[in-house]
Amino acid sequence: MSNTKTALVTGANKGLGFEIAAGLGARGYRVAVGARDEARGDAAVRTLHAAGVDAFAVPLDVTSDRSVTAAAELIRRHGGRLDVLVNNAGISGETGPGWTQDPTTLDLDVVRQVVETNVYGVIRVTNAMLPFLRRSASPRIVNVSSSVGSVTWQADPAINVGPIMAAYSPTKSYLNAVTVHYARQFAGTGILINAACPGLVATDFTGFHGRSPREAAATPIRLATLPDGSPTGSFFNDDGVIPW
Repeated sequence: MSNTKTALVTGANKGLGFEIAAGLGARGYRVAVGARDEARGDAAVRTLHAAGVDAFAVPLDVTSDRSVTAAAELIRRHGGRLDVLVNNAGISGETGPGWTQDPTTLDLDVVRQVVETNVYGVIRVTNAMLPFLRRSASPRIVNVSSSVGSVTWQADPAINVGPIMAAYSPTKSYLNAVTVHYARQFAGTGILINAACPGLVATDFTGFHGRSPREAAATPIRLATLPDGSPTGSFFNDDGVIPW
């Protein structure tokens, strides 16, 4: 088996996910580019190849059992080992004026859609990829979260945590809680799992407001490359630990 480490990044064909993939590739990782749109995934791989990154496309819709099973089979055919999984794919759901989601008028179908991607999708992909991660000497899982998932910060009127997003924000709180339970389950196994807040990132997700995806990728990349004995079950941004 090759000594080259392999990383799977979901939602990696553009924006933050692409920059996480590029950053890991620049550090010598072979990168599996997860993308729901196969053509866009292939295009991202071509761009990474042009930059000297060893990469291959993985068609992957995190909301589909069949797609995730097929992605796992593709990983198996490409060596059957993962050293890093970055669960980056996520959606905000439909918003109202000012990028808000009013809890008093929420469409429950929107809530279900966001939970399906941001939480169930992470669980679905993580569990499917666990057999490959367990073959690594130092497996790392990074769940891309958000500071809006911090219940502590959301409940503090002195902290500006942005608009009310009653569908999206709670999915990140849910994701954070799931991260903690995975960390408890992985205790003593060598698998480190943490949540990363990249901040407000200038992508189509945010209407291109915020900092560059390359800058925002720094914390997820750092958590994906932690040395053995590092923290697990924690929530980080660029400045350090964020309260749950």
